[in-house]
Amino acid sequence: MRQAEIHRKTNETEVAVVLNLDGIGLYDTHTGVGFFDHMLDQLARHAMIDLTVKADGDTHIDDHHTVEDCGIALGQALTQALGDKRGIRRYGHFNLAMDDAQVACALDLSGRPFLVWNLPFPTQKIGRFDTELVREFFQALATHGGITLHVDLIHGVNSHHIAEAAFKAVARALRMAVEHDPRLGDSLPSTKGTL
Repeated sequence: MRQAEIHRKTNETEVAVVLNLDGIGLYDTHTGVGFFDHMLDQLARHAMIDLTVKADGDTHIDDHHTVEDCGIALGQALTQALGDKRGIRRYGHFNLAMDDAQVACALDLSGRPFLVWNLPFPTQKIGRFDTELVREFFQALATHGGITLHVDLIHGVNSHHIAEAAFKAVARALRMAVEHDPRLGDSLPSTKGTL
């Protein structure tokens, strides 16, 4: 069973994540940050993973700690659910169009975290949400999920569309990478013998 449950508690946040990689895209997200919940819903639906995220954070200060800690917990859950990564495709990529925005994502579940981020936003806010937190989430996800993650804006003028296209592009690439490769069987997708 490729499932995981992570509970993370700090002086700033308390986050609980339940993840099923072989789900059907069900989601139940309550972080106290409305736009971020919407993005996590997109991630679950388009990655075809079942995802529950409950967070209680110091949003009276700002949303930074909550968003970042959700990325940390989700990355840890992904690592736990993947186990030794036998039989997975490992790599994923997707170009996603959403209205004016097009975002490209390529990723490798390599165990070597690295983020390449070329996603400028034309505004600092989407409603009350700080657009810089999109990068913070994916940095935490990549670091704690052991993901080499490249996200590039091809074009776009609307910050909401750019952010949503990024979450959906990562989701579709992740869906591809975590899938079982029938040709691999129980082998590792690496010549090193470990990932």
